[in-house]
Amino acid sequence: MAVPKQKISKARTRRRKSANMSSVAPTYATCPRCHAWIRPHHVCANCGYYKGRTAVDVE
Repeated sequence: MAVPKQKISKARTRRRKSANMSSVAPTYATCPRCHAWIRPHHVCANCGYYKGRTAVDVE
């Protein structure tokens, strides 16, 4: 079984963890049909439009 030769310091561990925990604001696009804010590559929750067609019937 593999055993580490030396203890990894807290500074190195925290630096490694903090590099993966960085928070980035999600990107948004506008729906070409109703101009509502949507996530890219998602169906519009306001009108149900996606990729040039109505994908979901929204009441």
